[in-house]
Amino acid sequence: MDAVDWLGRLLSCRDCSHGEIREKGLCDLGRVCVRDRRARRIDMFLSANPQEAAKYLRHPYFELRVGAAKYASVFQLRPLLDDDEGDVRAMAAQRMPLHAVERLVNDPDHKVRMVLARRVEGAALVKYLSDSDSGVRLIATRRLPVEVLPLAMHDVDPQVRCEVARRLPPEKLAVMAGDDEARVRVIIAERLPLEQLHLLANDEDLRVRFAVAERATDETLRQMRDDSDPVVRGLVLSRLGEAEESQRADA
Repeated sequence: MDAVDWLGRLLSCRDCSHGEIREKGLCDLGRVCVRDRRARRIDMFLSANPQEAAKYLRHPYFELRVGAAKYASVFQLRPLLDDDEGDVRAMAAQRMPLHAVERLVNDPDHKVRMVLARRVEGAALVKYLSDSDSGVRLIATRRLPVEVLPLAMHDVDPQVRCEVARRLPPEKLAVMAGDDEARVRVIIAERLPLEQLHLLANDEDLRVRFAVAERATDETLRQMRDDSDPVVRGLVLSRLGEAEESQRADA
């Protein structure tokens, strides 16, 4: 495949300003080239020649500005916080000191807000629970202090609620047992204290009931003897049988 620049023009080493770099074997047309439109080839060039990155911080091709922002000195990145492209702002926000990029907290591009959600700590994460993008909210939920996790318990995105169910202390999970999403309830069934598993013993989703049957005490299992699903019912009866055999052996 021909090597072309960001405007679709064929590339040639004859009119390139990086002759010395080519002589050192640190670039290779069609594979390692800062003028190529492919981001991978740009990155390979800049990773091998990071001293060249600053020259491209204002290049009209945004992929090249992203690559330059990745390798240039952080002291040269401040102007990129106002770049027109979200990918460029996100790279700058990822590398610069946190205090210098906090003004991007309401950036219009979700990729930039994702970077901030990965970097801020503690109470500062709470703001991101109301973000319009579920990916930003998910990142924040994964990093929230446990004590404020209940703030994300009713998020509209099931993935976010799944994360809450994975992280909440087991003794606080019962309030989520009525969640609308079966995936959330399965996680709850896998983590609820045994004495509370009866809350899900009659769940409408067989996956939830199966998770309950795998862990439940004899008392809860007896409530599930007549489960409508043969797989769940078989597990229940099998576990009860094992329990009864153990009791006979102890007698």
